[in-house]
Amino acid sequence: MLSKNDVRLPALIAGLVASSLLLAACGGEASDTTPPAAPTAPAAGRAAALTVTDPWVKTADKGMSAAFGSLVNPTGADVTVVSVTTPVSPKAELHEVAGTGGMTKMRPVKGGFVVPAGGRLELKPGGFHIMLMDVKTPIRPGDRVAFTLTLKDGATVPFSALGKAFEGGNESYAPEG
Repeated sequence: MLSKNDVRLPALIAGLVASSLLLAACGGEASDTTPPAAPTAPAAGRAAALTVTDPWVKTADKGMSAAFGSLVNPTGADVTVVSVTTPVSPKAELHEVAGTGGMTKMRPVKGGFVVPAGGRLELKPGGFHIMLMDVKTPIRPGDRVAFTLTLKDGATVPFSALGKAFEGGNESYAPEG
């Protein structure tokens, strides 16, 4: 026949084992609910879809101006810029300079700027650029001018461009249509 102690000991051991397992599980849950580190911009492990390097904008008191720099795409897919805004001008357009027979004209780029996967698109006088129409706020040398690019997927890329005096780029303008 079993004594009281013989029955209690296995129950006590089973209770201790169950308690240990429960505490271990709770300990695991606590580490799982630890808040993640604050993400950086862009999100950790994800490359920014587009960056703008060496941006600058032609100085102007009023009228037209243009912005330049390099659009860099570190991703594995093409990125398309579909529009641009800036507070210094009510109308900004994505432009190219194209020519035939020795004549060059600026015109809007249909479909936007396509920046190839893992590549770059140079915005420069005489080529692709951001055109500012009807500049309302003077742009002086050394000024910082804010811009926001909108990508085809709806994402936006803000940047600021340095105001620089530049005498070139006097192509004629050929509005779309």
